[in-house]
Amino acid sequence: MDILLPPKPWYSKYRYYIIFGVSFLAFSIYIITLAFGPRQLKINAEDYKIAEATEAPFLEYIDVEGVVQPIQTIRLNALESGFVERIVSEEGAMIHAGDTILILTNPDLLRAIDDEQAEWQNSQRNYREQEIEMEQRSLTLRQQALDAEHQMSSLDKSLKQSREEYRMGIKSKAELDVVEENYNYQHKKAQLQMQGLRHDSVATILKREMVRANREASSRKLSRSTSRTSNLIVRATVSGQLSFLNVTIGQQVPAGSSIGEIKVLTEYKVHTSISEYYIDRITTGLPANIQYQGKKYSLRISKVVPEVKDRNFACDLVFTADKPSNIRLGKNYRVQIELGKPEQSLTIPRGDFYQSTSGKWIYKLSADGSTARKVDIEIGRQNPLQYEIISGLTPGDKVILSGYERFGEVEELVIK
Repeated sequence: MDILLPPKPWYSKYRYYIIFGVSFLAFSIYIITLAFGPRQLKINAEDYKIAEATEAPFLEYIDVEGVVQPIQTIRLNALESGFVERIVSEEGAMIHAGDTILILTNPDLLRAIDDEQAEWQNSQRNYREQEIEMEQRSLTLRQQALDAEHQMSSLDKSLKQSREEYRMGIKSKAELDVVEENYNYQHKKAQLQMQGLRHDSVATILKREMVRANREASSRKLSRSTSRTSNLIVRATVSGQLSFLNVTIGQQVPAGSSIGEIKVLTEYKVHTSISEYYIDRITTGLPANIQYQGKKYSLRISKVVPEVKDRNFACDLVFTADKPSNIRLGKNYRVQIELGKPEQSLTIPRGDFYQSTSGKWIYKLSADGSTARKVDIEIGRQNPLQYEIISGLTPGDKVILSGYERFGEVEELVIK
C-alpha cells in the first residue's frame, strides 16, 4: 500500500542557493565593515611605551659628541732652508718656549754672509774716506770764511781812516772816492764769497748725513744677514707638547715649510660637529655642559665655523670653570648645548612614533585606557628627551610612544 508523503516546502529545492546567498551577503557585510569601519588591532600594553602629557619645564638643547683637543696648535716653520744636521727634541716630548728642536746647516748661506761682511768692510773704508774728505773740506771752508771776515774788517778800518784823513785835509775828495769805490767792490765780493761758503757748508752737511745714513743702512743689512744664521736653529715658540715633527737627519728643508706642531696644553677645548639644521641658532657665547661621573661641567661656545661639510658644521667650546680631573686629548664627551632658557610647556617624552608619523599624529588612550585612537598633534621645539606639544593634547592625556612600525594604518588599538 502506498504512503502519501507531505509535500516539500518550496524553498527546499533552492536551499543550497539560499545558503550560498546568505553566506555571500554576510561575507560582503564583513568586508564592507572592515573597509569603511574603524580598523582595530589588539596589543599588549606591556610591550609598548606609554607616557602622559604633562606641564613641565622645557629646555631646548642639542646633544652632540665632542672630542677634547688642545686649546691651541702652533705650527713650526723653517725660516731658512738647510739640511737637518741634528734633531734635539723628539716627537711627543714636552718642551718650553725657546727650547731647541732641531739644527739646520746651510753652507751657501754662510758663504753669502762672508761675502756680505767683506763688502761691508769695503764700504766702511769708503765711507771713512768720504768723511775725512768732508772734514778737510769743512776746515778749508772755515778758513775761507775767516779770511773773508778779516778782509771785511780791514776794509772797514781803511774806509774809516780815509774818511778821517779827508776831514783833516790829508786826502782829497778824489782819493776818498777811489777808496770808497774799492771798498764797495770788495764788500760785494766778500758777500758773494760768504754766500758761496754757506752753500758749500750746507752741501757738506747734507753729504755727511747721506754718508751716515748709508753707513747705518749697510750695518743693518749686515746685521740682518748675520742674524739669519740663528734661524738655522729651530726653537719652540711656545711651551707645550711637540706632537708632530716631520724631518729626518740629512733631509733638505725648504724655507717656509711646515716641519712640526706644538700643542699648547695649558687649557683644553672640546671640538664638535652639529647638524646644519641649527646653523642659524648656534653663536659664540652659548652655554653648554657635559655630565661626567655624576658631575656637571660648564662650557661656552668660543668659535663657530660656518662652513658646512657633509651636512654638518664645526664649533669649539671652552670650559668656563672646573674641568674633569682626568681629561685627556682625544677623550669623547656628550655635550649638551643650550639654545634658550627653561620654559613651562606641555611636553611628552621622545619616542619612535616621530619617525613614522613625522610628528603629525599619535595614538591617544581613552579615559579607561582600553583603546587608543589616532589624534592629530602639532609638535614645536624638541630636545633629546622631550617634545613640546603645541596642539592636539591636554595635560593628563596618555599616548603610545613606540611600536608604530607594527601598527600600519590601524585607526584604533585595543589594549589588553
